[in-house]
Amino acid sequence: MASDIPNDSNQLFENMQSINNNNNNNRSLRGLFLVGLTGGISIALSIICYPFISPALRKVCLPYVPATNLQIQNVLNVIKGRKGKLIDLGSGDGRIVMNTAKAGFESVGVELNFWLVLYSRLVAMKSKIQPSPKFIQTDLWKYHLGPFTNVVIFGVEEMMLDLEKKFTAELSEGTVIVACRFPLPNLEPYLVIGTGIDRVWAYKISKPKS
Repeated sequence: MASDIPNDSNQLFENMQSINNNNNNNRSLRGLFLVGLTGGISIALSIICYPFISPALRKVCLPYVPATNLQIQNVLNVIKGRKGKLIDLGSGDGRIVMNTAKAGFESVGVELNFWLVLYSRLVAMKSKIQPSPKFIQTDLWKYHLGPFTNVVIFGVEEMMLDLEKKFTAELSEGTVIVACRFPLPNLEPYLVIGTGIDRVWAYKISKPKS
């Protein structure tokens, strides 16, 4: 009978060791799961946030700042009575594009941020606006403006000179440009509406006669 006691003790020790090993394995699995989950969340957040952060990494940054209702109304007042193709450069959440489409323009928004383009498309689809507004994900500097007779830009001061050069080179005679927040540095506006951040400047392209 006494000879069975060591065997029982050994068995008990082995069982306790097995339990400890299982606990350690469970802790390791939980640790790996948490590391994987944290890494996955970090990657997902990076993917989502990158389009909003990346403009700040460019030489000239055009950040997303939503237009105020008064800014939108001022833009509509400038182009009232006009028609044709309109482009909003850096269209953000798409409200300028959708409001001008409601006013009868063939409106296109150019925006680099994928998520803002996707959001704008979904809102436009849900609203069933006619003519249907379009949203294009691309760099505004690489997009040719020739087909458009109306241009809207919510710019920053550092980019207005380069934009002015692009407008002069690509836009046709009589095209109307509506600059919001900052004016073009050299062109003379034919109309200024509003005050403060809601002010807009209206310009008309005039080509030198040969």
